[in-house]
Amino acid sequence: MGAVKVLPYYTVAEWEWWDGKWELIEGIPFAMSPAPLPKHQRIAGNLFQEFNLQLKKCRHCKVYLAIDWQVKEDTILEPDVLIVCGDIKRRLNFPPDLTVEILSKATALKDRNNKFHIYEEQKVKYYLIIDPDKNIVEIYLHNGSKYELLPATDTYTFSFLQDCAASIDFTIIWE
Repeated sequence: MGAVKVLPYYTVAEWEWWDGKWELIEGIPFAMSPAPLPKHQRIAGNLFQEFNLQLKKCRHCKVYLAIDWQVKEDTILEPDVLIVCGDIKRRLNFPPDLTVEILSKATALKDRNNKFHIYEEQKVKYYLIIDPDKNIVEIYLHNGSKYELLPATDTYTFSFLQDCAASIDFTIIWE
């Protein structure tokens, strides 16, 4: 009989007391990487700006850069960009309508696996995975039960609550 494997398990209540930036996925802590590289920050900023301009007249949906989303008592995530159609109090405690993760060597596995499955399970309508090394945007649309990868395109129109829409030209986010 082999040794018993003991993994740490934490809740959001414990996470609130920690120093530094952490994500918590099913009770397992993940230290956030150092500040993103300049290209990562430019892409996030450009995407935020494009969505913000497109949703300016939408009273229900707002764009955010990296805020805490408490998924459940043992899971708290911080997507790079989010669109939320609803009011946020202290932290987001319901699924956003869109999440964006910009890949890095340190986060790609977590973004493509752990977070992908959580976003899918939580029925986040759109999940964008951006590869800054290849200048590729993958758009996943939730069909009610799982994500479907949409065909690659330079421009896509996202639809949200009550006639809120954003048509994004992805060719300009790389600048």
